[in-house]
Amino acid sequence: MSDIREEIEKRILVLDGAMGTMLQRYDFSEEDFRGERFKDYPSSLKGNNDLLSITQPQAIAEVHRLYFEAGADIVETNTFSGTTIAMADYQMEDLVYELNYESAKIAKQVANEFTKANPEKPRFVAGSIGPTNKTASMSPDVNKPEYRAITFEELRIAYKEQVEALIDGGVDVLLVETIFDTLNAKAALFAIEEVKEERQIDIPIMVSGTITDASGRTLSGQTVEAFLTSISHVPLLSVGFNCALGAEQLKPYLQRLSYETEFYTSAHPNAGLPNAFGEYDQSAMQMQELIEDYLNDGLINIIGGCCGTNPKHIQAIAEVAKNYKPRQINIEV
Repeated sequence: MSDIREEIEKRILVLDGAMGTMLQRYDFSEEDFRGERFKDYPSSLKGNNDLLSITQPQAIAEVHRLYFEAGADIVETNTFSGTTIAMADYQMEDLVYELNYESAKIAKQVANEFTKANPEKPRFVAGSIGPTNKTASMSPDVNKPEYRAITFEELRIAYKEQVEALIDGGVDVLLVETIFDTLNAKAALFAIEEVKEERQIDIPIMVSGTITDASGRTLSGQTVEAFLTSISHVPLLSVGFNCALGAEQLKPYLQRLSYETEFYTSAHPNAGLPNAFGEYDQSAMQMQELIEDYLNDGLINIIGGCCGTNPKHIQAIAEVAKNYKPRQINIEV
């Protein structure tokens, strides 16, 4: 079986695009989200995209298939909100293990189909671990700066359950992504290291932070270099950035990251910046041109798309990525 650590040495790997953008196309109703199993559930379930891995598994498999067909090497599981913390919004904390396990299983089955059809281009599944909807570093109440909505320990416990389920479901790599608070990410990384030690396994880890605006900092106030320092004690496969910014705005931060780190680097930017209606207008060809700048400068080992991107964007990125060599690093990862 191919290992992602071997493939990343050979070529630039292409990550998929947005899951949410694709699911919006189905226009699922409240009834669709519920399915038969949750038809009498007491709270509203519309918008709980992770639940669709149980109630609409064929749609999730189809999205993965479309991204692989477009040229992706890696798809992310449909588990961005797959923690007890995020699922509390729907009173579905008890379902967290199942949601992650089923999501991983669906993605792995589709990946295996594509790998079997073309063994020269093995396909991988990244277990998506989102930031949760709470922050450990900052108070949500401006009048009580000392208050915290969640503790490191609560985050660690929640992340550990998610990680165990993703691994049991068959993911090849864990992706701690869209990090706006590095303390949350450190809790996720701590949980992953704990599971690795308990199970005596060495699953690769990707980390992807979010630069929130033109300040060039994460929401919890860290610069690129501070963010990198905060997570570099863990042996990572890759470190990078996603979300919040388009490819053009993200480039200077990627340059700094690429210069500073000895890990492989990743980026999955949005399709530009949102318009007045919160929609993303950047075309696949416009994005391809901006991504080619990254490749020309040798900044990247893994490249994909975040909000607003679809298989057309990924196809355009994959087409150009195959013409370039991956960024070189001089370290055993």
